[in-house]
Amino acid sequence: MEAVDISGRMLKYGKMTNQEIAKNLREMAILYEMEGVFFKPRAYEKAASGVEVSGEEMKDLYEKGGKEALKKIPGVGEGIAFHIESLLKKGVFAEHERLKKKIPVNVSELSAVEGVGPKMIKVLYKKLGVKNLKDLEKAGRSGKIRKLERFGQKSEEKILKGIEFLKNSGGRRVLGIIAPELNALLAMVKSFPEVETAIIAGSARRKKETIGDLDILAVSKKPEIVMEKFITLPQIANVLSKGKTKTMVILKNGLDADLRVVPAGSYGAALNYFTGSKDHNVKLRELAQKKGLKLNEYGLRNGNRQIAGKSEEEVYKKLGLSYIEPELRENTGEIEASRAGKLPKLISYGDLKGDLQVQTDWTDGENSIEAMAEAAKKMGLEYIAITDHTKALVMTGGSDEKKLLKQMAAIDKLNSKFKIQNSKFRVLKGAEVNIMKDGSLDINDKTLAKLEVAGAAVHSHFNLTRAEQTRRIVSAMENPNVDIIFHLTGRVINKREPIELDIDEIIMTAKRTGTVLEIDAYPDRSDIREEYIKRCVEAGIKMSIDSDAHSVQHFNFLEYGVSQARRGWAGKTDIINTCSAQEMLKLLK
Repeated sequence: MEAVDISGRMLKYGKMTNQEIAKNLREMAILYEMEGVFFKPRAYEKAASGVEVSGEEMKDLYEKGGKEALKKIPGVGEGIAFHIESLLKKGVFAEHERLKKKIPVNVSELSAVEGVGPKMIKVLYKKLGVKNLKDLEKAGRSGKIRKLERFGQKSEEKILKGIEFLKNSGGRRVLGIIAPELNALLAMVKSFPEVETAIIAGSARRKKETIGDLDILAVSKKPEIVMEKFITLPQIANVLSKGKTKTMVILKNGLDADLRVVPAGSYGAALNYFTGSKDHNVKLRELAQKKGLKLNEYGLRNGNRQIAGKSEEEVYKKLGLSYIEPELRENTGEIEASRAGKLPKLISYGDLKGDLQVQTDWTDGENSIEAMAEAAKKMGLEYIAITDHTKALVMTGGSDEKKLLKQMAAIDKLNSKFKIQNSKFRVLKGAEVNIMKDGSLDINDKTLAKLEVAGAAVHSHFNLTRAEQTRRIVSAMENPNVDIIFHLTGRVINKREPIELDIDEIIMTAKRTGTVLEIDAYPDRSDIREEYIKRCVEAGIKMSIDSDAHSVQHFNFLEYGVSQARRGWAGKTDIINTCSAQEMLKLLK
């Protein structure tokens, strides 16, 4: 059986990866919503999220424990487990095929455009015959969409803008979503007896928010055997070229991937070269030339003599630099700072003690407060803040003042239970309050004052002017009860552009009001971006790193918040939730 990825390249069917299964489940959610089926769309969406972020491949789970093992994935019940089983065995499942025949549209492609949801897809198909992105753009450019009932010129312009944004993303994948699949591939390469060591290089090693391809570097004395084994791995769809030390393939998820095998003596130089960035590497080569040396992927040479290359550390040392962490290698001053001995001491991946944005089944989360607390404990955290949505976000079942007070009482009860169990873990009372169009909040100050952690965020009116957006955020920050601004720019990578803001005024307001700015670790948010983080560090603005967890599995996302902070040159003291709960609370308003 064959499938076609979004670039039109043919992929050979093998055992489905988590990404492919999640894509199928998401399509089911959209198709069911188009059919007007209740409950099932949300169920399939939850299951897709559970599969997507699972640290273990579904095929491996199924081989170990059959359908019952699949049901341990959050959101996967009997029916969805049956469908996943069918996907693993046959590459399809009957209900999915039935709905696709009934509504023959590329729902994944169309729903990737901001603002184009299931109901809109159905109308566009029924009225204009839109089946894919090409059809949608053609309908928009010809002015047909604006003529439809309840659409109009603004809707058409928004759709065309969304298509353009999607094109400009260049098919890049969100690192935090695709990472489990890449790590599984790396583990397989490492398992080859001929491989001494292997690592993912490129933008993935620099922890960029998105990646366009994958680079794997391995050390082996038998590279040809490694190449033969590599091309047989289940993640690989097509082999583009295979050489003695380099093989280029297309993965089943559509990514191009290269495997390079180098000798141990060149590993450090090769790792540095293939990690990048290009601008960082150019600067290093220029520095080497000024010293009369030559630097490339094979090593650092003085004439014909190699003087460094076995490790990255020795390459930097011979160039008169201290080691530069991969996350900093963007030629934004890191080489100059290294030479001057002024590189920042970056926050480490184990430094977080708490998570200050956590959603539960009181609103749109999947799990109970206690389940989220237990999952956080297993991750080594000491506290979490429960920050369910508030009433203006009706689709989430957001809390009003009465519901918030009820939740606060439930949290007090749970903390009492932990004390009886001699657990020092603490659940903090919080909320993700909605910032309205005019900058007011949807929860009154009396109730906000009772919370231990009050976060505020924009969830609507994304198209206001720069001045209007800045005013509404500033207004929220000036509220004495608002401690943190969650996901400041509201972006969703590859889906929605950030709101326009005067970041200088936001930073000045944060300093004046003592408001914390969040680094939202949810991978397709990664909000705020690294350049804003660096400016916050320079201005002395405190930040938090939060998972924005909606499931017990989402605490794993904290890693990507830390990497985002590191790319913005942030240290441990810049992040409030590296402190104990008691010390952290002192840093809030």
